[in-house]
Amino acid sequence: QVQLVESGGGLVQAGASLSVSCAASGGTFSMYTMGWFRQAPGKEREFVAAISSSGGSTYYADSVKGRFTISRDNAKRTVYLQMNSLKPEDTAVYYCAARFLSTAQAMANTREFDYWGQGTQVTVSS
Repeated sequence: QVQLVESGGGLVQAGASLSVSCAASGGTFSMYTMGWFRQAPGKEREFVAAISSSGGSTYYADSVKGRFTISRDNAKRTVYLQMNSLKPEDTAVYYCAARFLSTAQAMANTREFDYWGQGTQVTVSS
């Protein structure tokens, strides 16, 4: 079993930066591809970014490409999402997810994940 706990959300103004983290416990973290997803009120959950188990491959949604950066530290069992140039439309609950031995790109195209975190709220004011 892997438990995922997100942190670092908050309220920022448009154009600001914010970093969220997802700490894992249990299981073999380094064997899981990790992804970030978000869900805004009244909308479906959507893919944001993913990183392969080794950290050598990343994949981003077009809406965040060039503004967000996903990274991971397997020794610390943590995945990060650095968000720059935030826009009001980035406002959502951000969730991390783990998928065993997946590719980063596959995280954007599947609904099958092994574990989810509880989410952290990111609010961007205009």
